[in-house]
Amino acid sequence: MHVFVTGATGWIGSAIVDELLDAGHEVTGLARSDASAAALEGKGARVRRGDLDDLDGIRAGTEQAEGVIHLANKHDWANLAMSNRTERAAVETIAGALTGTGRPFVLASALSGLAQGRPATEADPSPAFGPDSMRGGSENLALEYAEKGMRVISARFAPSVHGVGDHGFLSSIVAAARKHGVSGYIGDGTASWAAVHRTDAARLVRLGLEGAPTGSLLHIVDEEAITTREIAEAVGRTLGVPVTSIAPEDAGEHFGFVGRFFALDMSASSARTRELLNWTPFGPSLVEDIEAGAYA
Repeated sequence: MHVFVTGATGWIGSAIVDELLDAGHEVTGLARSDASAAALEGKGARVRRGDLDDLDGIRAGTEQAEGVIHLANKHDWANLAMSNRTERAAVETIAGALTGTGRPFVLASALSGLAQGRPATEADPSPAFGPDSMRGGSENLALEYAEKGMRVISARFAPSVHGVGDHGFLSSIVAAARKHGVSGYIGDGTASWAAVHRTDAARLVRLGLEGAPTGSLLHIVDEEAITTREIAEAVGRTLGVPVTSIAPEDAGEHFGFVGRFFALDMSASSARTRELLNWTPFGPSLVEDIEAGAYA
């Protein structure tokens, strides 16, 4: 299958491109920079130059492919409204180009806000509707096309997709521990995060592209719930710094933008996903990765 991938050189995207190529698929990746283009070409992938604002380019890349994996997001925390609008426009463009083709469309989504007081499941609908909601309501927007002649799959990623080289949420938490000399958790530290190793996430996305039915909500999750205190304690042991509670009102100052997420419960089950695609993760746990020096 010839697959068009946005976000192809990002932390998750680069692993997915490797997984697709290893499985015999052809890949065209969207690349903003010369460095990104060179990285894709070095792997044997094709390159389409452009970014998320280049809707004509995204449409052309989609039309020329046999499937699409949409991972890119601006993640501009200072201007979330702009990021959400851009995400929605990209999803509308891709879905519009795939309507009636029967081709698969896998889009990245998130687990936040799905459930309160329990792990989220694949049966929980996204509460995000409309252009002003999280990610521009892109999951629900894409699912509107599930019966319009394409195969729509939402990949809901755990808040920690971990491994050596991760520059996401957890790397910011580790950076805060280095900066302040203490490894913090917020409040009583009972908020829990789901987690998955990067290579396991990439394999699951590839399986979803190849075989998940339209309308599938895939939970890209290995560990269901690791408390934020457990995460902080693993960071503290690795860095050799004390572990302490950070008051909720001080979380922004201590952690920066990631503080708003570290206070959330983002636990999730992937039982249905595992059964649907016969997926068994093999990578190390989040704590094992931290203690092995993945964030050192």
